[in-house]
Amino acid sequence: MPPFSGFNAQPTSQGVLISWQCPPISGRRTGIRYLLRIYRRPESSASATRIAEIDATECVQPPGGLVPLTNQPSGPGTSQPKEQDKIVTSFLDQTFEWEKTYFYRGVVVSAIEAAGKPAVEVEGEDTPELKVFAHDVFPPAVPTGLQAVFSGPGQQPFIDLIWAPVADADLDGYNIYRHEEGGVAVKVNSEPVKMPAYRDAQVVSGKTYFYSVSAADMRGNESGRSEEASESAP
Repeated sequence: MPPFSGFNAQPTSQGVLISWQCPPISGRRTGIRYLLRIYRRPESSASATRIAEIDATECVQPPGGLVPLTNQPSGPGTSQPKEQDKIVTSFLDQTFEWEKTYFYRGVVVSAIEAAGKPAVEVEGEDTPELKVFAHDVFPPAVPTGLQAVFSGPGQQPFIDLIWAPVADADLDGYNIYRHEEGGVAVKVNSEPVKMPAYRDAQVVSGKTYFYSVSAADMRGNESGRSEEASESAP
């Protein structure tokens, strides 16, 4: 099999997204499975590692139908698959390291199977090798579910904040922003808050405070701010 067309690798917030186009489907060969193997190598190395092996049989040929690929009609007047009929599929690589450069390539393997015998694998030609710099410019998700609750009778007054945790693997912590009615929001923490909770003890009786929270990752990317929550200090 020739390499799949449209082989592409693109950094995203969740990982390096590798995509390709299936060839036009024109028939079926019995006894053959097709596998797409994806390889990755770091810029500093000459050796590549197989990171995925995907069953691509349905990509190459439809389920059912016994017409050999080599016997399909062709030539003038023959109906050919249209570009928009091609199947586009993908694989997400999440085993790399950010801020490093990698090279990706793919190859289609024909696995010829016969009863009682081991499968014979025939590798096709490699796709062109793609260079990808895994630069993380993607902020974490915006925190949600922010709540603010005042507590004060019999003790120093404070306002507790809680919110739903952000699940990004590279999360470093949260930033807390506060303002009064008509004021500008100011960050109140000097270091990232590691847990999805914060106690604001710098409150004054008779004032209402408005809070929002953002998430930051280990490379300094910061999300947008959550919806505000407000609370009054009686």
